[in-house]
Amino acid sequence: MDRSDLNRRDFLTSVGRCAGGMCVGCALGAFAGSASAGPPARWTREIDFYDQNPEKRIQCFVCPLNCRLDDGETCFCRTRTNVGGTLYSRAYDNPCIIRVDPIEKIPMHHFQPGSETLALAVGGCNLRCLYCQNWEQSQKKPDELRTFKLTAREAVAAAKKKGVKTIAFTYTEPIAFLEWAKDVAIAAKRARLRVVVATAAFVNTEPLLDFARYVDAFTVTLKGFSDEFYHRVAGVNLGPILEAIKTIRHKTDCWLELTHLMVPGYNGEPDETKRLINWVGEKLGEDVPLHFSRFVPMYKLQDVPRTPAQTLEEARTMALDAGLKYVYIGNLAPHEGNHTYCPSCSHKVIERLGFQVTSNTIRRGKCDKCGARLAGVWS
Repeated sequence: MDRSDLNRRDFLTSVGRCAGGMCVGCALGAFAGSASAGPPARWTREIDFYDQNPEKRIQCFVCPLNCRLDDGETCFCRTRTNVGGTLYSRAYDNPCIIRVDPIEKIPMHHFQPGSETLALAVGGCNLRCLYCQNWEQSQKKPDELRTFKLTAREAVAAAKKKGVKTIAFTYTEPIAFLEWAKDVAIAAKRARLRVVVATAAFVNTEPLLDFARYVDAFTVTLKGFSDEFYHRVAGVNLGPILEAIKTIRHKTDCWLELTHLMVPGYNGEPDETKRLINWVGEKLGEDVPLHFSRFVPMYKLQDVPRTPAQTLEEARTMALDAGLKYVYIGNLAPHEGNHTYCPSCSHKVIERLGFQVTSNTIRRGKCDKCGARLAGVWS
């Protein structure tokens, strides 16, 4: 079938036929027109967090970059454009990625393990990571990509048609399409679906808390633990990210997990890893799962080797020795670090092979061997 010929009904039908993990929708159209070509396309939406200034200038307050824009200019994230003094989203109802994935792929190991989620992404990002796995989507404006017209209501209908109970915003950066993500999340909550967000958490506190009202779980990529690393690799500062992580943990009811991608020659030195681990334990608590993930050469770092297994294993051991209860190794399977163990008796309660759960003996949130309660959302 030529994907350009799909209509909305065809899409929803295809969701019902699609096997888990396969792409269930593709491009239908792009953002129609530019900021200087008149009013925004009908599927765009005004931004919630910005100020209007004289002479049609505006300042965006979604993320800590706080972009100041003249008429016709677009934010660093590539998704918000000043149109005549009003800030509009170019990333609305036009996802470029629609898939049914295992929730472990987010990655998330303590939130309904073994379930599937409808994963959605729109083009754009407010970071410039040199190793971005999805750079072909995140490093372009939404209107430069092949996209599909999908409203919040249709996203919910697609999830229900497929039989999944969770919608996830992942692959690209949800902060770049926060307005659509929020509206989809609101519709999802009304339909009693759960909402999961995979993010780098470079976001201001007010929009984060506003969004979090409709979110059940966040998995945050804590890419490094120094401003030098973030400047060099992602083009932003570390401080606001740490603040956002603490905000999720202490000022919301959302479940939280962290992922740390270890990139040879860029991060992962023992001292830095130790500081990251200690910060997690002191500021977030020992129950927050921490995933040490293997780097695979990608995008602008294709000459960097894969992370040695020993580096990941040493980091995991360091974290467990520091008192963190749930520490994982990602992007390396099979490995004992893929599994979930009871922190009280060390019994293996969830066994995984990559993203697939092969055994789960947790009963009502408790270890089936010793009865200790495990942190997480199990049902």
